[in-house]
Amino acid sequence: MTVVHPIPRAWITTGDTGAQNYDEFANDAEITSIITANPHSALAVEMPHLAPESLGRSFLDCLPAAAQRLAEARQDGSYTPAERVVVLYRITEPASDTAAYGLFVMVDTDQISTKPDEPGLVIRNEDVFIAKVRERVALAEAVGHLLSPVLLLQTGRGDELHVTLAKACDAAGAPAATDLDQAGRTHAIWPVGPGELQDELCALAGGGDLVVADGNHRSLAAQLGELPRFLAVVTTPPSVSIQPYNRLVGELSHSPDEVLAGLRAAGATVEPLAGEPTVPVQGGAVALYLAGRGYTVTLPAGPGDLVDNLDHALVERVLLRGVLGLDPGDKRITYVGGDYPAGWLTAEVDAGRAELAVLIAPVTVADFVAVNLARQKLPRKSTWFTPKARGGLVLAEIA
Repeated sequence: MTVVHPIPRAWITTGDTGAQNYDEFANDAEITSIITANPHSALAVEMPHLAPESLGRSFLDCLPAAAQRLAEARQDGSYTPAERVVVLYRITEPASDTAAYGLFVMVDTDQISTKPDEPGLVIRNEDVFIAKVRERVALAEAVGHLLSPVLLLQTGRGDELHVTLAKACDAAGAPAATDLDQAGRTHAIWPVGPGELQDELCALAGGGDLVVADGNHRSLAAQLGELPRFLAVVTTPPSVSIQPYNRLVGELSHSPDEVLAGLRAAGATVEPLAGEPTVPVQGGAVALYLAGRGYTVTLPAGPGDLVDNLDHALVERVLLRGVLGLDPGDKRITYVGGDYPAGWLTAEVDAGRAELAVLIAPVTVADFVAVNLARQKLPRKSTWFTPKARGGLVLAEIA
């Protein structure tokens, strides 16, 4: 018996509604700009308080407007309904034959496991910000739909699923809809109704442990909101890679010299760089940029296990908490994913919009797998999987 199921009532985009997920942005102004340029974007529903006409109002106060936007989108033909479907998903890179594959489905919420002694085939592996989770719960209750999927990595039958999805997409003809993302990738979808292919796809998608690659907050929201199932895209290991996940600190209560002295006092090795820093290629040291200077910093490892001594964990423990006295959830910290290059972060510091940039090598796939097999949690915001599933392409009705 599989934990993966068709979507009982789906709403399939007819075009122009696709969007980056709400948590992929380094600042809120980018979201407002996208909604201004395309009011049909799913971001206008998922982040209603950032729509241009709602700026200054709270997220909760704007939920009725979100529900109204979605109702209007269904009525004006932006979405078309479909019953008991799974949806093939292909992402192609610009000027390349490389493709990523996935399958939009519903997954049993009671299968989520967050620790070694908790049974379940869906492994959630990162700490979360509970305020964001509560917003997702409130949004689902207000609009009666799930708009952004949780990205799940199939670890048991991933290679077999990859081949089957590729063949199914090739044989499916013209897509039901396509969407172009900010990196020039083309996202294409094909609904698949009840039948042998749907059964085969669900069996393969649910054929082994499913690791949450993106959407830790959305998966916990399904639990807190007591949803029996959540919307997901099940993808395959050959379809994804892990990019850097960096940090910006907007305001420091310490001088640059005090930050560097605090690091050295904590046992870190700090070496000045001749030029601006780049993202480290491999773990073991991080790069800092503050007051117009770059530094390579080797943070002191502790007595803990692999998770405790990942670079992201050391940054959180030694730099943010220890030296700067900041909780990782502090609003002065911005978590910046791999879509933003090192030069963007250093430019934010040079422009005075931040005071410190922290560049961290991406978690390796081997470490990611090892942590998940041990049912341990990664530090929050430590894995930026690409390509990411778009929100607003396939909606699951829950009302």
